[in-house]
Amino acid sequence: MAASKKDLQKSRLYISFAGEEGLDYGGPSREFFFLLSRELFNPYYGLFEYSANDTYTVQVSPMSAFVDNQHEWFRFSGRVLGLALVHQYLLDAFFTRPFYKALLRLPCSLSDLEYLDAEFHQSLLWLKENDISDMGLDLTFSVTEEVAGQIVEKELKPNGKNIGVAERNKKEYIERMVKWRLERGVAEQTESLVKGFYEVVDPRLVSVFDARELELVIAGTAEIDICDWRKNTEYRSGYHDNHPVIQWFWLAIEKFDNERRLRLLQFVTGTSSVPYEGFAALRGSNGPRRFCIEKWGKPTSLPRAHTCFNRLDLPPYTTYEMLYEKLLLAVEESSTFGIE
Repeated sequence: MAASKKDLQKSRLYISFAGEEGLDYGGPSREFFFLLSRELFNPYYGLFEYSANDTYTVQVSPMSAFVDNQHEWFRFSGRVLGLALVHQYLLDAFFTRPFYKALLRLPCSLSDLEYLDAEFHQSLLWLKENDISDMGLDLTFSVTEEVAGQIVEKELKPNGKNIGVAERNKKEYIERMVKWRLERGVAEQTESLVKGFYEVVDPRLVSVFDARELELVIAGTAEIDICDWRKNTEYRSGYHDNHPVIQWFWLAIEKFDNERRLRLLQFVTGTSSVPYEGFAALRGSNGPRRFCIEKWGKPTSLPRAHTCFNRLDLPPYTTYEMLYEKLLLAVEESSTFGIE
């Protein structure tokens, strides 16, 4: 933490472990970042917590406000992330999509909330898609939250507790609720982390990334075992392993390079990470949930994904070429459509 920004950005990293001899040609540094990240981002210590959807993606914890010197710890965490990125070492940690957007200083939207809390996302999505004029929901621009063990009311805007939510202003309500849920008790800690990150990383270096690409760079692009993936995939609504569409699907996966396979995995599960036990240990919003392909839609439809269920809705395409084209489009453009 005492190193200057200039030294961190320009100096070569050299790691040596106490009591161990040897030169650092990459092995000790790789082990250092792996071991450090495993401890630093471990929810046990209170700085970070698991997302509401699974037990392997983490985010800044509101409880970190009670950790001594929390802002220095988060600044240190940001520096560790930055050093790993600059020196091209992978971390043993996976973060939520809003976390990567915070690192890039990109605004979050309603769809990003699914990676944080699928149930909360669904409730706001329902509000967005339905006319609430005559439903008597009795909502106001305020929320209740727990602060230091006490339940308090927080206004989303001045005098919010006296402003009712109606069809005409629900868009603003949803936007403010998304901002509140993402920043709830963690805004200052996140800013400290981002500050530490940019003490190491030149902003120009990451300006070319979107959140999905930054995840792949930080969390890794490990080679996907297609056989393990296929062996641990379930099928629904008429699909089975020998169905022509499924045969074409796996043929397309084999044709994809590893980066596109990882992007497809991101599209369907919300993360590019595979548990160390393999695809059999994939988890969804409420526990273990294997990768699933369900027959859905028309041949003209695009694939869509349900990240909290690890499910790909795959239309019954009539040719391999059609399937490959539509699947590739979903992989390359998944940040703009097809995720529910």
